[in-house]
Amino acid sequence: MTIDWVHFTPGSALLGGLAIGAAAAALILGAGRIMGAAGILGGALSLKPGDTGWRLALIAGLVLAPSVMTLLGDADRPRIEASWPLLVIGGLLVGFGTRLGSGCTSGHGVCGLSRLSLRSFVATGLFMLAGFATVFVARHVIG
Repeated sequence: MTIDWVHFTPGSALLGGLAIGAAAAALILGAGRIMGAAGILGGALSLKPGDTGWRLALIAGLVLAPSVMTLLGDADRPRIEASWPLLVIGGLLVGFGTRLGSGCTSGHGVCGLSRLSLRSFVATGLFMLAGFATVFVARHVIG
């Protein structure tokens, strides 16, 4: 294994992690809500009175943050080496897994682990194992 030192950015990764942790803490302490992206998006689609505003604000922040970083000149454009059909299939599989696991990586991995949830510990471990297996198969078995 080698480290790509050119793209190794521990400073920005640490700041990003701190920002995500602070946002998750603010949401759970301020509103009593878990910051899981899939649950927030799903709840925004149901349009319950009094529950939609904070969800839409958080989703807007997720969508607008890359544009703000680009304007500040501190964002590399990601290079996606997959076709649109493959991306759509991947997105659908992630959505299925989110339903199957009763939450997404942000809900379980950030918020669930910080609350010492056994279910989130198991789910996050399975997410990681599935990711490791997928990368291994994609790189060493298929191509």
